[in-house]
Amino acid sequence: MGKGGGCVPSKKRPPAVNSGDAPATVSSPPIAESQTSEAQIVPATKLKILIVFYSMYGHVETLARRMKTGVDGVDGVEAVLYRVPETLPEDVLAQMRAPPKDDEIVEMKEVRDLESADGFLFGFPTRYGAMAGQMKAFFDSTGQLWRDQKLAGKPAGFFVSTGTQGGGQETTAWTAITQLAHHGMLFVPIGYTFGANMFKMDSIRGGTPYGAGVFAGDGTREPSETELALAEHQGKYMAGVVKKLARV
Repeated sequence: MGKGGGCVPSKKRPPAVNSGDAPATVSSPPIAESQTSEAQIVPATKLKILIVFYSMYGHVETLARRMKTGVDGVDGVEAVLYRVPETLPEDVLAQMRAPPKDDEIVEMKEVRDLESADGFLFGFPTRYGAMAGQMKAFFDSTGQLWRDQKLAGKPAGFFVSTGTQGGGQETTAWTAITQLAHHGMLFVPIGYTFGANMFKMDSIRGGTPYGAGVFAGDGTREPSETELALAEHQGKYMAGVVKKLARV
């Protein structure tokens, strides 16, 4: 306090700001155009369904290709085709008059590739009412995935090929459910979601509530359009199931 009774300004006090002056503005650094455009073009990751199959004469492969069309037709979901390794030697396949495999479809050599999938569709021909040995050998090679339960909770369906009408269209599928059960996977049948086509009796048709199917006969019969349409429907149906589970 000074002699005159007035206050002596502190040397540490900041100088007064003139209220008439406009406050200073701090400009932000400009955002590079490449940064904004890059953020806008990042595509959304699609859900992935693996269609894994074994086909000796091409019937199961034909269903698999049509099934992929069904999956790919659903927004946000894509299908990838894989064939399982062949276990028979070339000379035996030649004696069985099996055509050469299409190199366009990749052979699944690493079963750990299954881990990245959101769902599965497994296809195989029948051998005495159960899946062919090649497909069984493939499932047998997934022991480490089973031990770690890496596939638990993932949905899967089946499609099959048989030589005759009583050759195992249903048993080939339902005996395969044990593979899914031990992995903790969810079996997804198609039921009667194919509608009126499931009830038609005017022509021979493979396929059951368990999944799509084809009658191969002696190997020369090609899949009918109804059998192919059922395969496409199953692909579309499974894609819808995978999307629903992804939203949970």
